[in-house]
Amino acid sequence: MTPMKEDYLKIIFELGGASEKVSNKQIAISLNIAAGSVTEMINKMVEEGLVNHEPYAGISLTDAGREKAVTLVRKHRLWETFLVKKLGFALPDLDVEAERLEHVTSEKLANAMDDALDHPKKCPHGGTIPDRNGHFDSESHLILNDVKDGETVTVTRFIDNHDLLTYLGDIKLDIGDKLKVNKHDPFEGPVLVTNLTDKQDLTIGYKAAHYIFVE
Repeated sequence: MTPMKEDYLKIIFELGGASEKVSNKQIAISLNIAAGSVTEMINKMVEEGLVNHEPYAGISLTDAGREKAVTLVRKHRLWETFLVKKLGFALPDLDVEAERLEHVTSEKLANAMDDALDHPKKCPHGGTIPDRNGHFDSESHLILNDVKDGETVTVTRFIDNHDLLTYLGDIKLDIGDKLKVNKHDPFEGPVLVTNLTDKQDLTIGYKAAHYIFVE
């Protein structure tokens, strides 16, 4: 399987495609790829039995696609956790290294890391880590951009993206922070929020608001 297909499987899983349908637009924004390219790849993955696609309804993982995605996500997030806890890596630097390492990681090595890390449930950016039997805790798939004005939510996890994690570090937004959504600017403008945890007003870009999951 090509690395690009693996990236699609992982992002569809991260967006909730193991249990619900996700849109072409969500995948395009999350991977920073043109919508037309996403459609082309999804059609190939349908032919290979990795995803289901219902026009105007969305995309979800098949059993085979889910199994592959769970394996990839588990290895990737275990490496991220190892790099932070054992080697002191910063969050923005994790994805590139974990991406390389996951492809050469056997199940035996993944299980050994899991044991050494005392079976972590979450990776450093808040994503759930499947166990060795493929089970994983449920997680919110609500993105900040979809929260209505006036509502208060808690940040639960971030998409694993170097530029995003650098940006979030700069504005000091962390997992567990409580946000009040004040306003969505029109025409794909930013989301204006107040971080109730540290009493700061923040302007979060349209794309970044699709990478932040809340509940």
